[in-house]
Amino acid sequence: MTPARPELVKKLHEVPHQPGIYIMRDRLGHVIYVGKAKSLRKRLSNYFTPARSRMADLKTRALIQSIWDFEIHVVRNETEALLLEGKLIKQYRPKYNVSFRDDKRFFMLRIHLGEPWPKFQLHRLKKEDGAKYYGPFAHATSLKNALNHVIKEFGIRSCRPLRPGESDYKHCSNEIIRNCCAPCVGKVTREEYLHRVEQACAALEGKGREFLETMEMDMRKAAEALDFEKAAKLRDMLTDFRTTAEPVRKFARGRGVVGRGIVPLDDVAELQEVLGLERPPMVMECFDISNISSNHIVASMVRFTGGKPDNQNYRRYRITTVKGQNDFASMAEVVRRRYWRILLQGRELLGAEAAAATDESPMEVMRRLEQETDEMPRQVFVRLPDLVIVDGGKGQLSSAVEELQRMGLHDLPIIGLAKEHEEIYRPGISDPLVLSHDLGALKLLQRIRDEAHRYANGYHQILMKRRVEESILDDCPGISTTRKLALFKRFGSLTRLRKASEEALTEVPGISKKIAAEIVGFLKEH
Repeated sequence: MTPARPELVKKLHEVPHQPGIYIMRDRLGHVIYVGKAKSLRKRLSNYFTPARSRMADLKTRALIQSIWDFEIHVVRNETEALLLEGKLIKQYRPKYNVSFRDDKRFFMLRIHLGEPWPKFQLHRLKKEDGAKYYGPFAHATSLKNALNHVIKEFGIRSCRPLRPGESDYKHCSNEIIRNCCAPCVGKVTREEYLHRVEQACAALEGKGREFLETMEMDMRKAAEALDFEKAAKLRDMLTDFRTTAEPVRKFARGRGVVGRGIVPLDDVAELQEVLGLERPPMVMECFDISNISSNHIVASMVRFTGGKPDNQNYRRYRITTVKGQNDFASMAEVVRRRYWRILLQGRELLGAEAAAATDESPMEVMRRLEQETDEMPRQVFVRLPDLVIVDGGKGQLSSAVEELQRMGLHDLPIIGLAKEHEEIYRPGISDPLVLSHDLGALKLLQRIRDEAHRYANGYHQILMKRRVEESILDDCPGISTTRKLALFKRFGSLTRLRKASEEALTEVPGISKKIAAEIVGFLKEH
């Protein structure tokens, strides 16, 4: 087996004996593996100690031979390491990782205090629905055990109806076995029930000290009374509560967050130098095309300001003028739509007469407006970027350059970044620029390119999910393809269609009162 590079062995001595995650990269700078460790130094030493690596399986040996560099992120505990590991694996999808590569997320605990009788629910995705969310929790079993104990201890309901009543109470045994305080039949008031909910939330957050102290006292009493079975159950329950309530930081998935040890402005200055730009690329925009299938071809545009993601100025597009999979034509369309919009906005601010009278080029006009409107909010004036990046090689770059020239933006700096070998293509220069993978300039380009790729794929998944949801109407009696298209043209989405009344449905051409009634009934059942 090839010995580890001396640089990596030297770098290993600087790794702390602390919990965290480590990221392995190959010669091209691609992330090939993400792992977690209770002690980063001990775990990483296993990769670079020849005697240990020889005992590894074939997959691990292949991984070790591919490692060219690594980076670490120190966290506070093992739970944080597990959460961050899952987030990064979903973001980078390294080829040597198997776990976490699907889109399954860690459990969160949801409760909506605005409901008549709130209850706890397990969710994997946080929504903006006015409810409180706790988590995510890395240990699902401990969470479920702790939640079941809290529900029984505080009498929180677990039945399915949103507004349980006497008819539901007749078929429920939770109150009989003292697992519920039966708010549905008025055995407690809503104020009393909400107080129980608050106590339960405090216990799950680790703030209910009296609750945990009482449980620990009961465990000791059971042990003294030689009731070891009860003591063991209480001991396991205490362990589940402490595991669930262990403080962790939340790691947002895939938002282009800059990691520790990175100085964005230094990377910006270095990028200006290697590309020979007249001004530092403080504002950069990157385009990516996602055409996994020909059904939905989409594009994304992400903006970085000062080397950091500017999420409010992200944009996504559905390609409308291109038939089939054509990355070059798709790139031309999205570049044209983005910068025509900015130029038209600049023309409106300048005034039609002033715009017609000026001898300045569109580029010069926009740069002048940029200085004059420096104090304006971003939603009033969107400035041109200092650098445009397209995800792709010569073909995508040529298409984008042609569109910029048609709009008079000849001097707007633009490059193409090819994924395979991280080659940088520039207009009018045949040979690509290849930067060292140790340079922060290249890593900055990789960050913005990966963010554009993530954002485009995310939009593609949204459209595919919407298409799957809309296909439910295919099973509805009396709904032809023409009627289905007419319904979605009128209401826009299945969610709005579900909320529509029968009277509103009959306003759609081809939908009679009978068919409208069938649609409403069908959607209620499904």
